[in-house]
Amino acid sequence: MARNVTSGAGGGPGSGTVAAVPERLLAEATRLFAERGYDRTSVQEIVEAAGVTKGALYHYFGSKDDLLHEIYGRVLRLQTERLDAIAARTTGVSERLAEAAADVVVTSIQNLDDTKIFFRSMHQLSPAKQKEVRAERRRYHETFRSLVEEGQRDGHFRPELRPDLVVDYFFGSVHHLGTWFHADGPLSAEAVAAEFSDLLLHSVRRP
Repeated sequence: MARNVTSGAGGGPGSGTVAAVPERLLAEATRLFAERGYDRTSVQEIVEAAGVTKGALYHYFGSKDDLLHEIYGRVLRLQTERLDAIAARTTGVSERLAEAAADVVVTSIQNLDDTKIFFRSMHQLSPAKQKEVRAERRRYHETFRSLVEEGQRDGHFRPELRPDLVVDYFFGSVHHLGTWFHADGPLSAEAVAAEFSDLLLHSVRRP
């Protein structure tokens, strides 16, 4: 399992330099995995690109698949924190679902290399890490689904819909972003998010 890479021990002088090592490793691993693929990138190539030793990598991450796990894990943690905050608000459920839908699109696009790498290479993680990631993603999807269920209970959303299928359908589109979205294309992340959010709300609202 990856070590805590958020700060140096004690936070004293030089702790910023310590914190930069795992950040460099993650940045270079992300770049190399995106360019060459996870299985065609060696640990030696990662540490050379980051300007550190293999010992430093194993100190912070333990293994190459720890790097892969953390590349996606940091995105999922960000999205989970943001979704939890949105779901806890006292605004109407339609507004919260729209905001949650737009947020996951924007954050996925902002971290597109991370998500593309992960979905392309997840099967190469150890079984234990695959199980851990699925549990983390399931928790996120359950929170998202709870907004659909709340809207159904309150009479805002169509009662005949299956919330689990609504979530699967929506996130199937989100996970597909990496196959067609380009930063230099005609649509911004915010424009795509607004379209996705609008499509979701129109599909679940009662006529």
